[in-house]
Formats: sequence, structure tokens, C-alpha cells
Amino acid sequence: MKFLTRWAVMAGACLLAASALAQPVTVADVKYEESASLGGSTLQLNGAGVRYKAVFKVYTAGLYLEKKASTPQDIAALKGPKRMSITMLREIDSTELGKLFSRGMEDNMDRAAFSKLIPGVLRMSQIFSDHKKLQAGDQFMIDWIPGTGTVITVKGKPQGEPFKEPEFFNALMGIWLGNVPADWKLKDALLGKPA
Repeated sequence: MKFLTRWAVMAGACLLAASALAQPVTVADVKYEESASLGGSTLQLNGAGVRYKAVFKVYTAGLYLEKKASTPQDIAALKGPKRMSITMLREIDSTELGKLFSRGMEDNMDRAAFSKLIPGVLRMSQIFSDHKKLQAGDQFMIDWIPGTGTVITVKGKPQGEPFKEPEFFNALMGIWLGNVPADWKLKDALLGKPA
């Protein structure tokens, strides 16, 4: 009888632990599920955090990968699908956001590498300009899908043709994970480091 009681307690504890692991991560009232599907693969949340500008919360970001990675180099080396999911916490002029992203890419690359990506950078800036403003709660995603390229989805709609070069996705990730990230605390959060 004691064996059955112990077994039932252990089974219950395991179920509770499993359900706790599957709980979404909440960052500034934005929920990030523990996993996401992309390109036929299941990705897991590597980390999520808030982008601050001065004292203001601008957006949350969650990074999804095929397996956990703790350095930008490890993330770049992963060959499978990847996703950066961003949810706005305040209204922002989309043209300004596109410019900030371009500058973030440029700040984290050498000039020659950046110059090769200028056509893609201009197209990405145009994508954001076309949306005029992003409101609090609006979401966009930057997905890397092997064999397809980088797909930018704004408010649930893919925007134009994929960006084919893998370098473009890696340059975008440099905004958050590069040597000159947009926000150091956000970089640590995306890399799964404790706050």
C-alpha cells in the first residue's frame, strides 16, 4: 500500500513539474509560449525580455531556437529555423523603427559586410515605413527558415518576398545580440541569462 501511495505522489509531482515547465513566460504582461512551430520544426523559447529606451519600455522580444544557446556565436551556428518575436509596448513611428534597426545592423558589422546588405536594409526599412505606426500590442516576427530565407511578418501578415541571404538574418540578430546591442539587459535575457 505504501508503494502505491509513494508512486501516486511521485507521479503527481512529475505531472506538476511538467505543467510548470510548459507555462508561458510573461514579460511586461506579454506572454511567450515555451515553444513555437516554424518551417516544420518545433522551436523552444531561448529567452525573452524588455527593450528599454531611457526609462520607457518600448517592446518585448522573445527568441525561439531549435535548441538552447547561450552565446551569439552558438545561435549563429544553429542551422535550423529561428524566430525573433517582438510585441510593442508603446506606439512608435514605424519609419523611425526601421531607421533604428538599420543603424543597429550597421553598428554591429564591418562596413564592407554592411554595404553588401544595403538593398535588403532599404527594403526592410520600406516594410516598416509602409505601416506608418505600430501601436502597443502590435506584434511582428523575424523568422529564419532554411531554404526560404528571412521572413518578416507584421501584425500576422508576411511582408513581401523573403530575404534570401543568411547574412541578412544574422545582421538583424546583431541588433539585439551583437557587440553593440540595442539594450544590454535585453541581450542577456534573450541569451537566457538570469536577470
